Amino acid sequence: MIVKGARQVGKTYSVLMFGKKEYKNTAYLNLESSSSSRKIFEGDLDAKRIIDGISSATGESVSEEDTLIVFDEVQRSERALTSLKYLQENAPEYHVIATGSLLGMTLNRNEYSFPVGKVDIVSMNPMDMEEFLWATGNRKLSEMISASFDERRPMPLHEKAMEAYRTYLAIGGMPEAVSEFIRTGDHDLLASVQNKLSSSYLADMAKYTMPSETMRTIDVWGSIPSQLARENKKFQYSSIRHGGRSRDYWGSVTWLESAGVVNVCRRVTDGKLPLGIYEDPNSFKLYMSDTGLLSSRYGIPLERILHSDVSGELRGAMAENYVMQSLVSNGIRPYYWSSPGKAELDFVFQDQSGDIIPVEVKSADNTRSKSMSVFISKYDVPYSIKVSPKNMGFENNVLSVPLYAAYCISNRKHTSIHKTEA
Repeated sequence: MIVKGARQVGKTYSVLMFGKKEYKNTAYLNLESSSSSRKIFEGDLDAKRIIDGISSATGESVSEEDTLIVFDEVQRSERALTSLKYLQENAPEYHVIATGSLLGMTLNRNEYSFPVGKVDIVSMNPMDMEEFLWATGNRKLSEMISASFDERRPMPLHEKAMEAYRTYLAIGGMPEAVSEFIRTGDHDLLASVQNKLSSSYLADMAKYTMPSETMRTIDVWGSIPSQLARENKKFQYSSIRHGGRSRDYWGSVTWLESAGVVNVCRRVTDGKLPLGIYEDPNSFKLYMSDTGLLSSRYGIPLERILHSDVSGELRGAMAENYVMQSLVSNGIRPYYWSSPGKAELDFVFQDQSGDIIPVEVKSADNTRSKSMSVFISKYDVPYSIKVSPKNMGFENNVLSVPLYAAYCISNRKHTSIHKTEA
């Protein structure tokens, strides 16, 4: 198995805790910090030789099925990544998990043989709202939210859940930030953790990009908060630098997406099945992968977010970024749709049954949407979703989802909704 995702989302911790719980011992190799670990893969990729090398390097007795072998930061050794193919083919009795923070770039190289079909690849994202509630001791509240969503009835503790949503906006889902908040509740320390996380991403940009690309990548990253705060959130290269063009910055956008630090929402020109064939690669929005890091980039004190003392533009930007993060975390590939006129729909996705589901996000109580009406009039949709501060409900074929319940939106849930209504 390969577990990929941005730095600091908890990949290593989760894998090691899994090893501690499920195996007698864990043989752990950090391929980024240990050059001696990388040397194990410099010779031939004979499975037995590699297993012996792992045992020698870790001091662990590597036994079949009783040992979890972990290749941490596997992107630092392309031969280690290639070795997964030979371990699966010639030594399938051994259990191996590799983690990688920048695997998106590595997988696109052609200098080695990637183990296609030989590994399971899973993505790890920052904690979503549901996981945040679990971590902060509010599991019962999350269960009530999920039950209200499933039954399409108002949430009894709506205001309490909205308060939790605003807290999540400020803190986000990066485990270190959540842990600091739980441990101290100190807003200054939380801001320090978030700034450190942002700095680690900047350090990766400098370390893993060509010198000619580094500043462009940093400039793209730096422009995201201001571009999201505009009414038209389509990413514009000219907003980075006067006269900026796709050819100047496209490589930087690809790097950020591959590193898992941004989520890209591409435009579709039509709302018909299959959505993917109507994708416009030249029109997209960039969202940060963690809403807490976005809030910290705005420099808004936590207290003001908690009391909704934020301008409408920024409140809308954070809400939309949050919903994008929720959809991606739940395995949905969102697009956005716009018509030749002024209509633009925040998100649209294709569920497992092949239905096209439109989603509108509102950060204020006024949830009327002309764009949603235009989309529904043009295409055959089973129902639509409005995510807003309003309580849960289902009326006139519109599923009203409170902002705190965005994590409930998933392919499986939606299939059951319209079939039940039918």
